[in-house]
Amino acid sequence: MDITDIRIRRVESEGKLKAYVTLTFDECFVVHNLKIISGQAGTFVAMPSRKTKKGEYKDIAHPINSDFRKVIQERILNEYSQMEDETEFSNQDETSTDVKSSGDTETSAESAAESEVSDRPTGESTETL
Repeated sequence: MDITDIRIRRVESEGKLKAYVTLTFDECFVVHNLKIISGQAGTFVAMPSRKTKKGEYKDIAHPINSDFRKVIQERILNEYSQMEDETEFSNQDETSTDVKSSGDTETSAESAAESEVSDRPTGESTETL
């Protein structure tokens, strides 16, 4: 059984729950509401569950053996890690807007690019930026 799709929906809160996950197997079976949780021993994947009348949580769907559980957890956490890296990278790439004294707006990236170009010796191409 192959995991053919992983969809992660990040949760914007300060709690232990970091994201919800939907897995598709062999492009024909889907499992919703897996959870990425940050615990004391590290980040892990919790299977979808429901609360019983006794207040206990029981898995609705889960792997039968630990090898497949490990495969699921590794794939999900790798995707989540890549998603976090991309988010971190895009946050670093965002430009802030500065207001020039003349009233025009300029982004800090444009300002940095202009100063970089003005520091370059004459004849250097700007295409290497």
